[in-house]
Amino acid sequence: MAPGARLRKTSAERHDGRNSPERDRLLSHFVTLLVGGYLLILLALFVFQRNLLYYPETTRPDPVRSGLSEMTPLTAKSADGLSLVSWYAEGKPDQPIVVYFQGNAGNIGGRGHKVRPFLDAGFGVLLVGFRSYGGNPGSPSEQGLLEDTKAALSLLEGSARPLVFYGESLGTAVATITAAELANSGKPVQALVLEAPFTSVTDAAQHHYFYVPVKWLLKDHFNQAARIKEVQAPVLIFHGERDNTMPIRFGRALYDITDEPKASKWYPNAGHNDLFDYGAGDLSVEFILKNMVNNKLTPPLD
Repeated sequence: MAPGARLRKTSAERHDGRNSPERDRLLSHFVTLLVGGYLLILLALFVFQRNLLYYPETTRPDPVRSGLSEMTPLTAKSADGLSLVSWYAEGKPDQPIVVYFQGNAGNIGGRGHKVRPFLDAGFGVLLVGFRSYGGNPGSPSEQGLLEDTKAALSLLEGSARPLVFYGESLGTAVATITAAELANSGKPVQALVLEAPFTSVTDAAQHHYFYVPVKWLLKDHFNQAARIKEVQAPVLIFHGERDNTMPIRFGRALYDITDEPKASKWYPNAGHNDLFDYGAGDLSVEFILKNMVNNKLTPPLD
């Protein structure tokens, strides 16, 4: 080997040796920044998770301006002392009362087109007013919404008319959990209608935030999959196959574990918010009327 070549190699080896600790330090700093950034993301998601789950419209709506002149605002007090406004229409005395649970956005003033089929059918309708929505006080949480439901149902005390629970999106979990609790107390609802439901918020959040250990961070789980078998009433589930907010696989999964009698409708061209454009209102009325006549779901609607 030529002396010059050996000298050059030795010099290169010394050069590499000098830079190796520097590369290690840079790599260590990069990993530290990466891990620190990820932990900051987790912290932000934990702290602000309810801002990502609930989108209340806080202005006070008006029934007339919402196209619901038949409905009257009524106030009930929650167990934690909040005065909450819901809307009620009595309907025909020989027809059921549909208790409507809205989704996570807007307020009850934006549900006029959804409850219109029920009102036109002569059903009574109670639009449940949640805390922080529609000018109501308080901050939303799973326990809070369940307490708000109890407060709203107190407005119907003394009525012997059968109740049908209708939930949309996040409201499906409130409807299911409350229906399960009523069934366990010996007072099952007549029927349960679920629009674009999910198995649990944990499952849905994991879909949207796949890079986060969701189950360790969530405060509100809304695990309706764990309660759906307790409902003791016919269940209708419908969902849009183009739903990107709550993918249809969650609705199908909930339907699969629901006991009979049950029915489903899967709309191939519908998304999350346009199911009523494809006949979901008529479907729901038909389901309720058949259940009232036969006390069971016949024939299946799917």
